[in-house]
Order: sequence, then C-alpha cells, then structure tokens
Amino acid sequence: PFLALADMVSSICCIGLFLGRVANFVNGELYGRVTDVAWAFVFPHGGPLPRHPSQLYEGILEGVILFAILNLMRFTPAGLRRHGRMAGTFMVGYALSRFIVEFFREPDAHLGILQTGTTMGQNLSIPMVFLGIYWIVRAYRRPLADLPVREVPKATPNPSKKSGKKKKRKKR
Repeated sequence: PFLALADMVSSICCIGLFLGRVANFVNGELYGRVTDVAWAFVFPHGGPLPRHPSQLYEGILEGVILFAILNLMRFTPAGLRRHGRMAGTFMVGYALSRFIVEFFREPDAHLGILQTGTTMGQNLSIPMVFLGIYWIVRAYRRPLADLPVREVPKATPNPSKKSGKKKKRKKR
C-alpha cells in the first residue's frame, strides 16, 4: 500500500533533506535574513552584511531532529503497522520546520513578504500540516496492519554433500 511505502521512505527522506541543506549552505544558497547573532555568516551572494545560516537551521530541524523522531516511532510496538502514521508525522514535522525557518530565511526576491504577513514557504506549509494530521488520524482509526512474516526454512540435508559421519579407514 502507498502509505506503507511512504512510512518506510519518510525517515530516509530526512537524510536527503539534511544533505541538501548542507549543500545549500556550502553553495551560499537560500541564506537567511540580516542579523547580528554571533554565529551569522557573510554569504558571497548575500551582500556584505552577516546573515542567519537558515540552511543549517532547516537541516537540523528537518534532517536530524525529524529523523530521530521518526526512527523512535519506527521501533514502538505499532512500528510500521499503522500505515500512514510515520508519513503523516514526517509531513507535519517537515511543514512545521519549514514554517519556523521561514522567520529566519530571506524571502524570495520576487515575492517578498505577502499581504498576510507570511512568506510563500509558510503558506505552502499549512496544507502539508493538515494532510499529515489526516494521515495520522486515519492511521489510528484503522486496525493494525499485519506485516508479512518471513518464515525461516527448516534445515534439510544437502544431498550433494556426504553425511557428517566420517568412515574410519582400515590400516594395512
């Protein structure tokens, strides 16, 4: 089922998100707003003023923290048996991380701050929260899914090999 696959893939996505955000930081892309915090950076394409390393904030929230949460969930008694629970948690966690980081990230130059006082990234995160909550609620309303049990084959003697008993040779 789709949600079972989404559950299995969701924690792996966190690793990709983390590595992608670190690459954004290294390339000086998607930098943050101007600030005076001690850990601010001057980005090559961001002008002479120090800015928030919003790529690292997002990498830590979406990558490290969300990865830890999802992997703890995977090892609970229900684990992967509630199809959609981990995928829903990923959606909610990703959307909330993105919403928070948008306060520190420089808005897109062609969009800026919208009339609602939010950024486009924040507006796009809101439907993701609702979809994630829907998947989580749906997962808890349905019975636990049966995971396929892999049977271990019984050991059978291999006819091509001689039996384990060694014959004694007669000495001459």
